[in-house]
Amino acid sequence: MKKHWFLLILSVFVLGSCAERENPFFSEYQTPFGVPPFDLIENAHFEPAFLKGIEEHAAEIQAIVDNPAPPTFENTIEALEYSGELLGKVGRVFWNFSSSFTSPELQEIAQKMSPKLSEHSSNISLNLDLFARIQAVYQQKDELDLNPEQRKLLEETYKGFVRSGANLPAEKQARLREISADLSMLTLQFGQNVLGETNAFTMVVDNEEDLAGLPDTSIENAADLAASMGKDGKWVFTLHNPSVMPFLYNADNRELRKKMQQAHVNRGNNDNEFNNREILAKIANLRLERAQMMGYETFADFSLEETMAGSTETVMDFVNQVWEPAIALAKEEAQLLQEMIYEDGHDFLLEQWDWRYYAEKVRREKYDLDEQLVRQYFELNTVRDGIFMIVDRLWGLQFVERNDVPKYHPDVQVFEVLEADGSHVGILYMDFHPRDSKRGGAWMSSFRSQRIDPDGNFIHPVITIVCNFSPPSSTRPSLLTYDEMTTFFHEFGHALHGLLSNVQYGSLAGTSVPRDFVELPSQIMENWANEPEVMKTFALHYETGEPMPEALMDRIVESAHFNQGFATVEFLMSTYLDMEYHTITTPFEEDMLDQVSIIVERETIEKYDMIPQINYRWQSTNFQHIFSGGYAAGYYSYLWSGLLDADAYEAFVETGDVYDQATAQSFRENILERGGTEDAMQMYIDFRGREPIIEPLLRQRGLK
Repeated sequence: MKKHWFLLILSVFVLGSCAERENPFFSEYQTPFGVPPFDLIENAHFEPAFLKGIEEHAAEIQAIVDNPAPPTFENTIEALEYSGELLGKVGRVFWNFSSSFTSPELQEIAQKMSPKLSEHSSNISLNLDLFARIQAVYQQKDELDLNPEQRKLLEETYKGFVRSGANLPAEKQARLREISADLSMLTLQFGQNVLGETNAFTMVVDNEEDLAGLPDTSIENAADLAASMGKDGKWVFTLHNPSVMPFLYNADNRELRKKMQQAHVNRGNNDNEFNNREILAKIANLRLERAQMMGYETFADFSLEETMAGSTETVMDFVNQVWEPAIALAKEEAQLLQEMIYEDGHDFLLEQWDWRYYAEKVRREKYDLDEQLVRQYFELNTVRDGIFMIVDRLWGLQFVERNDVPKYHPDVQVFEVLEADGSHVGILYMDFHPRDSKRGGAWMSSFRSQRIDPDGNFIHPVITIVCNFSPPSSTRPSLLTYDEMTTFFHEFGHALHGLLSNVQYGSLAGTSVPRDFVELPSQIMENWANEPEVMKTFALHYETGEPMPEALMDRIVESAHFNQGFATVEFLMSTYLDMEYHTITTPFEEDMLDQVSIIVERETIEKYDMIPQINYRWQSTNFQHIFSGGYAAGYYSYLWSGLLDADAYEAFVETGDVYDQATAQSFRENILERGGTEDAMQMYIDFRGREPIIEPLLRQRGLK
């Protein structure tokens, strides 16, 4: 269900108490642009704010139900849309804190309180009297004088209630409540376990010879971390991406590479307090039970009904089309790497902890590309300013840093976003570097979604992007790897989707679109990151300010297809794994839950004839996208959106100008501004003039 109040099952609160007059959530924010007053918010504020929010929301729902007037769009659908203001207000802050600024205290209370919020959500979605009013309005939809957005809100509200079990008999609704409560706890614990084990692992190196091959930046960061832990003269490496990935790509010590790679892929799979094996099997079983209760054979069938793809069969057909050329290319790449191993005088066979290391050696040899040289041209703030320049040329947007706006962490940067005419668009928070209180990966979220309130006021969005980029060292600024640079562009595309939203209803705003459509605005931005003419404007040496030499830029472009077999197969392996968990038709046996992940991973490898030298991008026990995120039966979405972005970017290329104003404006009006107010395929057709085709994707990845 796409109602913002329903999504609050993910929000949790902390113990504590404070008078209402002192609680910043209980009054209008007195801050620039109405952003959350992070300097005033304390843990003790969350519990009373959540409790009052639940109480107020329940009263608002009851008022809708008790309304003696016949159900109308205004007194039922819009009234529901505008309800839960306080609950949403506190939930958005806490949910973002729980991902990017958590603490043991917040995690503990999250586990305790999550079922209560799940219960509140169920009390709404399974309220028969409320559903009766919604159904009455829905049955009149063809007679009502609704505009397209109002009609979409009505349809989404009705479908959301039906898909949440409103039509089920009482005994099944009772079980559905239990399932929802259990899932809220299990998914929360899964994510906390991954973060816990990521933070718990450190590899201490005390022999300088074991650092051979590593870039200076990695060595300096490891030394800085060691010093902060009281281990002067040593080096400490962690499982956070800026530490583990450079190690796997560059460390000459094969045994240490193996140790790091195995620790990374086995997060959540060890016999300790962070074990996720039983948790993930229980999640899969509960999802299956809920789907079958709703009349579907599998959870994938239930989930995919509301996507662009529309069905399990369509997804699998699409994925299989890409798998065949990708696995063929990956096998060629594996042979190339094995030959290099022999050329180096070794007789061992290529293993998973060798692939990145030898691929990097081949890339250096074949394209004369050194990642450590390349990253000297991607200083974080310079890349940021380059992105600002690109979106200025595309849409005239301006970015003004604001130091008068409250921040939740000192490292956060805050910008006001303006139209070309100087009018306010929104506020953008950017949080770049890893810390123990932040989960891994990169994502976009919001502290306030764009909408028009009941009084007709345009509410501007407050957007945040959170990343885990290489931090600065004691001697150098933050220098991004090529992958980190493109990730920055990716997340900025999501931010634009939220910032440029121009709809009436918050539940349809910005990224409130089908899961396999939401990555289009993010992935299309990556195309500008790879354009040589664009790159020369932001790829500047961090010391001299000189643009990247054209010869180096040419080699980057030439290497664009290098190792794409590995990258695509690694992704597709996890895509197949996702579908294996969510296309089961009978639950996993209770006495085998601890072994499910081992069995499913092995059977998936055998089923698709996967090669042993490549591992899943995400092993089951740390696959947060599907077990604690929103991508269950939907990990394929990144590839599906790749189909869209490759085809959409060609619309710019076909004009001969990647900054073509007419194309950019069409993309803004038909994609970025419209949120989920229209069918996703229709929005794409409105922009492109036709449905997407697969050939640009295959060309983009070097598979055709």
